[in-house]
Amino acid sequence: MNPPSTQQDAAPGQTAAASLPEESTTASQPALQPHPVSSTIALLSLMADPEPFRFRWTSKLLANEASGPNARLRVRPRLTAVCWSGDIDAAGQISGKLVDNAARHGTPFHDGCVELRLTVLPDTDELHIEVDDADPAFPAFGTAIAAAPQQSGLWWVQHYGAHLSWKPKLDDDGNVIGKRVTAVVRPFDEGDRS
Repeated sequence: MNPPSTQQDAAPGQTAAASLPEESTTASQPALQPHPVSSTIALLSLMADPEPFRFRWTSKLLANEASGPNARLRVRPRLTAVCWSGDIDAAGQISGKLVDNAARHGTPFHDGCVELRLTVLPDTDELHIEVDDADPAFPAFGTAIAAAPQQSGLWWVQHYGAHLSWKPKLDDDGNVIGKRVTAVVRPFDEGDRS
């Protein structure tokens, strides 16, 4: 129940005193006047920044002889589920080759794994396949790409039309903790689907 109001009717042109409990009202206090400065706060929902990707998925795979086939088996259903518009079989093959390469020629992280990440960009539907391992070096990468012997992992990645690059992998403090090899795979063009 609300306490009884002590507000009195104001005469025309006067402001009524604020409702105060009876025991705190005294005859010597002046009537409360509204403050000459006022403001209104409106809370508006803000649109979130657009996502830098349409789809992102990350997995750790044990660095052993089964890591490449495991990568292929994991990639295909995920790209199918998000309706990626590129060659899903080729993306699975590229992922398998890069993971196998990291397991054979790189260094696994302290947990014995290498990391695989798929990212589909929102505007272009381009697929970025990234594989991380703990070896910070990739000796003669340019030479290896230019003269990759047929049937090697890098040859297959290029055969499937992916653009390859690598860079050091950094931790949150900027320390080098390994490397990241990236294969960029374009989706089908309209002419490719016929």
